[in-house]
Amino acid sequence: MLGSGTLASRYAPIGEYGVIGDLYTVALVGMDGSIDFLCLPHFDSPSVFAALVDAERGGRFQIAPLLDGAARKQLYLPDTNVLLTRFLDAHGVAELSDFMPVEDAGLAHNLVRRAKTVRGEVRFQMRCGPRFDYARASHTAERRSDTEVLFFGRSGDGELVLRLRSSVPMRLENGAALAEFTLGADTSAWFVLEVVLAQEPSPSEQPDYESDAFKQTVNFWRRWVARSTYGGRWREVVNRSALTLKLLTSRQHGSIVAAPTFGLPETIGGGRNWDYRYTWIRDSSFTLYGLMRLGYTHEAADFMRWVMARCSELEPDGSLQIMYGLDGRHALPEEVLPHLEGYMGSRPVRIGNAAFDNLQLDIYGELMDSIYLYDKYGSPIGYDAWTNVVRLMDWVCTNWRQPDEGIWEVRGGRQEFLYSRVMCWVAIDRAIRLANKRSFPAPLARWHETRDTIYQDVFTRFWDPTRRAFIQHVGATTLDAAALLMPLVRFVSPTDPRWLSTLRAIERELVSDSLVYRYRLAGGFSDGLTGEEGTFSMCSFWYVECLSRMGDLHKARFFFEKMLGYANHLGLYGEELGPQAQHLGNFPQAFTHLALISAAFDLDRRLSAAGHAG
Repeated sequence: MLGSGTLASRYAPIGEYGVIGDLYTVALVGMDGSIDFLCLPHFDSPSVFAALVDAERGGRFQIAPLLDGAARKQLYLPDTNVLLTRFLDAHGVAELSDFMPVEDAGLAHNLVRRAKTVRGEVRFQMRCGPRFDYARASHTAERRSDTEVLFFGRSGDGELVLRLRSSVPMRLENGAALAEFTLGADTSAWFVLEVVLAQEPSPSEQPDYESDAFKQTVNFWRRWVARSTYGGRWREVVNRSALTLKLLTSRQHGSIVAAPTFGLPETIGGGRNWDYRYTWIRDSSFTLYGLMRLGYTHEAADFMRWVMARCSELEPDGSLQIMYGLDGRHALPEEVLPHLEGYMGSRPVRIGNAAFDNLQLDIYGELMDSIYLYDKYGSPIGYDAWTNVVRLMDWVCTNWRQPDEGIWEVRGGRQEFLYSRVMCWVAIDRAIRLANKRSFPAPLARWHETRDTIYQDVFTRFWDPTRRAFIQHVGATTLDAAALLMPLVRFVSPTDPRWLSTLRAIERELVSDSLVYRYRLAGGFSDGLTGEEGTFSMCSFWYVECLSRMGDLHKARFFFEKMLGYANHLGLYGEELGPQAQHLGNFPQAFTHLALISAAFDLDRRLSAAGHAG
């Protein structure tokens, strides 16, 4: 079992985890057979296992074969989110199967783990030591029988009871359930951790529960993947990204978390440690585009319903928040957990996110783009939705000149950011297109005038004639990778000379091989935070799509396929790649997988149109 030791030895690399989930929450499973992160029963519930952000206090659920020095491999059963972890050794071969049954299989909020010996005879150790309420609450454990343990703890303001059932005898020690067992070739043992629901039967009591749940879960995921209409190049990679996005989707609300984790650092030892278990409006157009491009119209419709519900809760002045809770709640107060040491000592560990009341003008463009796309490819929007759109556009027309915190949620003071300005143009442009297409009543004269004024503003005040590039914000000399979205949102032609010279400048300053920095903390720009940053993987996929759209298909394909090589062993991406190309930040990140799908779709289509074989 993992004990004390140096920080590096107590924490596995972030990229060495796989994820499993049930569309309510996600668990991170390490290559050592340890579940080091799980919030129950929901994504944004307090954690019960959080060894990922405190190896000693966080709590974990580990099943480990006692094979010192065994080689480890981890893989998903193809076209599923069922995870296998293998331990290969001269003394035996062991395998763990981990999955969370989905509701369609008649269950939810359960974690099923099966240990199996494939060859030889292998001794295993199991330790299930939950730490309730972000490891702030004490709990009691009760052994009901040799094979059933109950954990009673707290989750926020309420009680949370977990049941651990097993096929081998367990004992209790200091509030944790322990077991040691030996399995001969082709024999297995199973464990089920379930949330106890009052007056509800226990699913795991059923005979053959774990084998039935396994089959039903595999079938659910394979049926889901079969609905994808994507048949192009890199299909396995695109499908894995789609499966990951589905895992990050709330079945209950239709919303998608930016990432299922909190507190994972953007720099080891640094303070850029945020909680991403919320839904950002910014991701909405990318989410809708990605889901609809792959044929997932049902998920797109659920997400659009969630987005439109937020539009009916506008602030009194007609404005929108940048992000919301999965259930649509508005307040996400930020709190530091001082008792947790943070991943490899990266403090502070934060929950909640103070950015919820930031001013970020770009969200109106992403929102309007998603409404426009959904009206076009999904289902036409109705009267009430349109009246909310008009209120939103009134607000944008009045406020587009304001400085804001920008797409990157900087904490160094508001600026007039290029990307925010461009997306205000997108907001009004899509509203005009929608009004014309659907003959909706709208103050078109005002909208046209504002849209065109913004366009002129970008080409005059944000253009640096000496550098021949669009700058990050008014008064800056720095560049910003968010500019890569300008041709993607059709603000500028991908072959416009001003855009091409901007792209060359971005390549010189922000691109390192296929990897892209979002900005450089130099040249007078500060984001108000300490520490260095890695490269942002979603920016790398934006760069690929820019190259694809301007017709540089060989270069686009070269960089796209190089970026695929930076995925972890399961095809997953965190937010950033560090100096050694290690995954950093919350993991896995939805936006990166959305950007991958978008780049793959565009590049595949253009390669085929240009007659490229394979």
